[in-house]
Amino acid sequence: MAASKLPRIAVTMGDPAGVGPEICLRLMQNKELLQQCVPIIFGDAEVLELSSSLCDLPFPEHISTDLNSLQSPGILDLKAIHTGDFKPGTVNAKTGSAAYTYLTAAIDAAQSKQIDAITTAPLNKLALNQAGINFPGHTEILADRTQSTNYCMMLTSQNLTCSFVTAHVGYEEVPALLTRERILDNIKLTHQAMQQLRGCDPKIVICGLNPHAGEQGLFGNREEEKAIIPATEAARELGIDIEGPFPPDTVFLKWRREQTDAFICMYHDQGHIPFKALAFEEGVNITLGLPIIRTSVDHGTALDIAWKGVADATSLNEAVRLASRLALN
Repeated sequence: MAASKLPRIAVTMGDPAGVGPEICLRLMQNKELLQQCVPIIFGDAEVLELSSSLCDLPFPEHISTDLNSLQSPGILDLKAIHTGDFKPGTVNAKTGSAAYTYLTAAIDAAQSKQIDAITTAPLNKLALNQAGINFPGHTEILADRTQSTNYCMMLTSQNLTCSFVTAHVGYEEVPALLTRERILDNIKLTHQAMQQLRGCDPKIVICGLNPHAGEQGLFGNREEEKAIIPATEAARELGIDIEGPFPPDTVFLKWRREQTDAFICMYHDQGHIPFKALAFEEGVNITLGLPIIRTSVDHGTALDIAWKGVADATSLNEAVRLASRLALN
């Protein structure tokens, strides 16, 4: 734990052209949350100051280029970009580079124990790519920077949790990535995380890949029989309470959600679509399997509403709240 009695949370500003600056500023106005932790925005003071003016939001009092000097909620000014270098709401290589700078600085601070957890505002994957940073998103950067090999993405809310065996890959790549070992690792990571979050052994349900969960080999290339079912059986042998695989089109019905703590999803949209339909505002993204704590918003940069003073910070608030809770455990 850092020197402060409250956990220090590095909140990365995300892509400067998106809603990240605004929701970070809104976070700093959440008095209840500021009693639970010390959020420090890893970003650019110049960008945040202009955003505060355009969005009519208060500007934080504490600003420094030295992380150790920030013992109160404030801004770590990384001076990665100037306001004249980009236009809000547009994709820009310079904003992609800046977002990467904020993130890597936060990861390094977490690994050196200068802060207790990381919460990330959204970055833009195209801007990241245009900057020559060849990662599909936060999760992969975090895994690479921390040299983690067994990790996965989990979206969680009070009423729905989904973990993902694969995430930021094209559909044609998914079947080859669905090995028994990879799926079993995902189940074990999810089981461990839900024990920590819920304080009990969770009830887990696993989705099939194909329509009707393959219909006994009628659809697909028997991915269920080759990988998903063997992984599920191996998890049961470890004492994990898991059912399935079930057809993806009916697995998220209300009655099953009420009886399930977490769903194991085979690919990105299999879980993201129901999750964002049911829990978009309060949802939190957690990267499991890292040596550091990382939570995130469950939405993107929302370039269409960036810097207009209308962005909702609920997901960021919930992500910081969960990061603080995990840091204290």
